[in-house]
This record gives sequence, structure tokens and C-alpha cells, in this order.
Amino acid sequence: MDIYLVRHGEAASGWSDDADPGLSQQGWEQAETVADTLAHLSDVRVVSSPLLRAQQTAAPLAARVGLPVEKDTAFREVPAPVPLGQRQAWLRQFMKEQWSLQVGALLAWRDTARARLLALESPTVVFTHFLVLNAVVGQVLGREDILCFWPDNGSITQMRRDGDCLSLVELGAEMQTSVN
Repeated sequence: MDIYLVRHGEAASGWSDDADPGLSQQGWEQAETVADTLAHLSDVRVVSSPLLRAQQTAAPLAARVGLPVEKDTAFREVPAPVPLGQRQAWLRQFMKEQWSLQVGALLAWRDTARARLLALESPTVVFTHFLVLNAVVGQVLGREDILCFWPDNGSITQMRRDGDCLSLVELGAEMQTSVN
């Protein structure tokens, strides 16, 4: 069974400016491109992180396939243990680290996202975030590094679930824009 992980479109503001920004104009264009690319899928669920930029990226596809966007907190961005103003610095450091050095809450966040993917029972498109993609792809590839690739805004990473196993079919396009 195929699962498509979509990184949300470009956000209207950055890490340290807004805890839950919506999409920029370019982000809306990326959301439409994702919908164009995936609209051929039949019998697919549309699931999103509860964060606004992910939900807005999911909206065009959901409208085209005539399905609601199901929200799932398992696909929410990494929970930074610092105030908003310190988030950018924390994220930059976090992305240089390895999973073996992380506290239980961060490991639980990563493991929950993977477990939720394994619990899916039908083909699904999941609209999520940069570090969720890295956490899941890193686990599937057996990588210890937190950052294992640079998924672009609106990129589509295809995974396959076979029983209790996830495998990588294809990484999404890598970044040409900045992480914000």
C-alpha cells in the first residue's frame, strides 16, 4: 500500500516569527501543483498535520478528490522545548545532531509518526513537515542523523507499507528554497 508524504508549501513567515503561519503566495501555488500531481489517485485518504500551513497545502487535493482533510497530531512539526523566539537556533542545532542523543519526548514524537504510518489501512496522502519527513525517512533507512535529506516545499516522498514494514519508494524533490 502506498503512502505519500507531502511537505507543506512555503510558509508565509519563518520559524521565529509565527508558531503557526499559513502559506505564502508561492506556498499556495505549490499546494496546487501537489493537487495536480496527485489528483489521479483514487480511493485515497487525505491526512494533515493540524498546523495551518499543512492543512492549507492539503486543501486543494482534498477538494479535487472530494474528501475531507483528516487532522492527525502525529504528523505535527517537531516539538521544540524552547520558546518561539529561541526556536530557530534550537532547530538549527537539533538538525546537526543524532537520534541517540535525544530526550524521550523527541524519540516518542518520531516513533509516533512512524507508528501512525504503519497503522494506515488504505492508500493515504499525508501533509506534514520537514523534520517529520526526515524522522520517518531516517528510520526507514536506518540512519542515525536527524537530518538525512532536504525535502523541498510541496515535495512528495513516496513510501510503501507492507505489513509491519515501511520502505522508501522515492524521495521527494530536495530544497531549492530556505527552511522557514
